[in-house]
Amino acid sequence: MPFFKKQKPQAPVFPPEQYEPVLRCSICTGEQVACMRDRSTGQLRELMLIRTPSDLEDFCRTYQVRAETIRKVY
Repeated sequence: MPFFKKQKPQAPVFPPEQYEPVLRCSICTGEQVACMRDRSTGQLRELMLIRTPSDLEDFCRTYQVRAETIRKVY
């Protein structure tokens, strides 16, 4: 019987009025990274690597955003 329970890591909370979801895409390799962009400074905070469409669905489900609203940044 374990004394300490393992807790699942919680996704950080990003207020929608301050942050917008974006996909940072590489022109050369096609790699995509899901990020949150600070609207005031433009700074990107990388959250997860997108390899498959299911990864994008997981990102959308975790942060309650629609895939159509996510902007691509090159």
